[in-house]
Amino acid sequence: MSFRTANWQAMEKQGKFTALFISWLLGNGSLFSWNSMLTIEDYYANLFPKYHPTRVLTLVYQPFALVTTAVLAYHEAKTNTRLRNLAGYILFFVSSLALVVLDVATSGKGGIGAFIGVCIVSAAFGTADGHVQGGMVGDLSLMSPEFIQSFMAGLAASGTLTSALRLITKAAFDGSQDGLRKGATLFFAVSAFFELLCVFLYAFVFPKLPIVKYYRAKAASEGSRTVAADLAAAGIEALPDTGTEEDPKRLERLSNKQLLAQNIDYAIDIYLIYVLTLSIFPGFLSEDTGSHNLGSWYALVLIAMYNVWDLIGRYVPLIKCLKLTSRKGLMAATLARFLFIPAFYFTSKYGAEGWMIMLTSVLGLTNGYLTVCVLTDAPNGYKGPEQNALGNLLVAFLIAGLFSGVALDWLWLIGKGW
Repeated sequence: MSFRTANWQAMEKQGKFTALFISWLLGNGSLFSWNSMLTIEDYYANLFPKYHPTRVLTLVYQPFALVTTAVLAYHEAKTNTRLRNLAGYILFFVSSLALVVLDVATSGKGGIGAFIGVCIVSAAFGTADGHVQGGMVGDLSLMSPEFIQSFMAGLAASGTLTSALRLITKAAFDGSQDGLRKGATLFFAVSAFFELLCVFLYAFVFPKLPIVKYYRAKAASEGSRTVAADLAAAGIEALPDTGTEEDPKRLERLSNKQLLAQNIDYAIDIYLIYVLTLSIFPGFLSEDTGSHNLGSWYALVLIAMYNVWDLIGRYVPLIKCLKLTSRKGLMAATLARFLFIPAFYFTSKYGAEGWMIMLTSVLGLTNGYLTVCVLTDAPNGYKGPEQNALGNLLVAFLIAGLFSGVALDWLWLIGKGW
């Protein structure tokens, strides 16, 4: 079977919008469970007041996500991407169910035992994220940049949807007995259902879309073996003709070290973007912004505004004249974001609620915008196997930035008697 035929070429445009929508849903599922846990921080703060749950749960989550991502990125060329992503979504589903079971088993009571159980689930979420986020970004990197943008928008949309759901459940149950617990249980039930939907979509729908088969077959023709299982699931047992007899160098690819050397600025960009963001969100916004007129709603509003503007920022690069493609420009914009640190510090001490909401919105907007600019621009010009590898490497740096930011977030507590 030759890839360079009219039949294969015709598949390049078929099912594009369906593929984009499913990419968005899969991106949503990659963080929906974790964002559900973050968004009910008021419940955990009430249940575990002595343990800094917002900061601790994030600190538990990130090392597992980082180690899993790094190990899988190192072995990317030999990894069955289909099995990797399915394992991640299934783990998200099982872990979300585990939170419901844990809440029922403990009757919604706090204590160190229940907190350890929640921490274990947080670690499972991190492991699942390490499987899914790197695997999906790597897989979509060998397709159209629009797929990565849609997936990354889905990641941000998970935060927006969970924030909206949290505000609705808080309003609905705020006056009822055990209202916080009811809202949390509903959250995790919805999360489990959504993760199960992602398992179904990735396993049975996404691989059979013509445009997806086209890009995966193209990657296979360039020497990729990570797509073999997905092609088989789509009914393509034989890999397309690679043309190695005509061009023996066709299957050669740059090593991970060479790819990283050529894209070190992109890797530093994505690392610093998330170092800055996670040093402020969600820990500082949840615990260090003081008491204001909004009371217990204040932290929820801040988190919701961050998530909404993060989502908007990920769609801005679709307007070509607004997309930043200059590598020097991306680095300058990334470094400029560190001005947020003194801005948030002084606003928390002297500013009104409106200023804090505005700062949080800009933090989210720039986070989403720069993330999409980096991840969609970096894979350009490489072959399918190299694009997959580069996507995995950049996600490894993204997760490393998340972990570093979470660790640095604890510095805000210095001098506060904790």
